[in-house]
Amino acid sequence: MKYTCEIDISLSRARMIELFDDPNNLQKWLIGLERFSHISGEKGYPGAKSEFVVKAGNRRVEMIETIEKRDLPSEFTAVYAAKGVWNRTENFFKVNGDGTTRWTQTNEFRCDGLMMKLMMKLMPGAFRKETMKQMESFKAFAEAEG
Repeated sequence: MKYTCEIDISLSRARMIELFDDPNNLQKWLIGLERFSHISGEKGYPGAKSEFVVKAGNRRVEMIETIEKRDLPSEFTAVYAAKGVWNRTENFFKVNGDGTTRWTQTNEFRCDGLMMKLMMKLMPGAFRKETMKQMESFKAFAEAEG
């Protein structure tokens, strides 16, 4: 399953990327984040691996992030792997005519388990809704930080 979400952030791209690229800010906007820890590779660069532990409802999800591409300030791509789920997230950052920033995120999900496959088939909007919720959380954080 693939889908794309977009949001405009009322900050310059340089400032927005500064906030987005700082792992110390994750706890301030990533809803449900319990833990983030670097595992290997050069932090923030292709090949680097980090562990995320996120509480989603009653579930605790442990996932490994592997950075695939870092071409900031325009693009950042990572793969998130959890038990039975694989997600590639491509983030693109463009300067709008008014100096604000358009963040476009394309997600591709694959899964192994029957339940997750059914959820993707029957409720694809739930994935998109969750992505927008996280993007809106970042927007609120970033714009408050200025």
